[in-house]
Amino acid sequence: MPALTVPDLTVLPRLEVPASTGATERSVRRVTTAPRGFEGEGFPVRRAFAGVDLADLDPFIHMDQMGEVEYAPGEPKGTSWHPHRGFETVTYLIDGTFEHADNHGGGGLITNGDTQWMTAGGGVLHIERPPEALVTSGGLFHGLQLWVNLPRAQKWVHPRYQDLRAGQAALVTSSDAGALVRVIAGSLDGHAGPGSTYTPMTMAHASVEPGARLHVPWDREQNALVYVLAGDGFAGAEQRPVTTGQLVLFGPGESLRVAAAGTQDARHPKLEVVLLGGRPIREPVAWGGPFVMNTREEVMDAFGDFSKGRLGAIPADRV
Repeated sequence: MPALTVPDLTVLPRLEVPASTGATERSVRRVTTAPRGFEGEGFPVRRAFAGVDLADLDPFIHMDQMGEVEYAPGEPKGTSWHPHRGFETVTYLIDGTFEHADNHGGGGLITNGDTQWMTAGGGVLHIERPPEALVTSGGLFHGLQLWVNLPRAQKWVHPRYQDLRAGQAALVTSSDAGALVRVIAGSLDGHAGPGSTYTPMTMAHASVEPGARLHVPWDREQNALVYVLAGDGFAGAEQRPVTTGQLVLFGPGESLRVAAAGTQDARHPKLEVVLLGGRPIREPVAWGGPFVMNTREEVMDAFGDFSKGRLGAIPADRV
């Protein structure tokens, strides 16, 4: 997992949870295992949030782990043109290269450790695919796509993009210098990531060395989720075993903990986890395919607008 690496973790700022504060550590409420499926033109995914109530995920809606897959030449796949309205897509690419484009002229190319944050707002037509060079050569592809709900007041904002390069992430380490934490959005112990969000949230990718521990302060107003991208480890003070493709839902508190097992497999030598949290919006959610609104009527209106061409047309040079 190349994402962004640092040769010497001891030079990074360390995340600390002062023992004197009396902060409550979050306990593990539940561990779920993501089922496998396919998305778009057939690239393999794990449905990270499957089986978890939306009320526990709020403000998050959906997350796919895309890959990890080693494509042969000619195999890399993407999506066809499709609409979105009412939420944001956050695509974090760990390995490989992906192109994004929309009918407003937005988009770009992301590669190892980059994040593309698309605010669909009132509506876009969108496409995601590997570049032609990667289709020709094949290669490793691995990433995440997270859907973040927008509050009712922002569901009709103008679409926008944030291209967040790997080098922009705030880099910190654990108290034992055994984990590299890349803060993409929000803040951990005062270290802020580059992502700009409508709803307060936190997103970070941590690589934890075998036998090392990661104990981080956490905003008590946000929920707390940890998804295991790869490896074996433990969650919470209760040391709940977790492995690749599992999601940990934590209870309330001001800090959370994960630890890597002492032995990892040769392909994934570290525990790789994504830390997620957000302040719940607590508004009704009506979700229909590519649209996330507040009412069923708004979802049906979105489908109607799409079918009538009100979300715009596919650019002629992209057909």
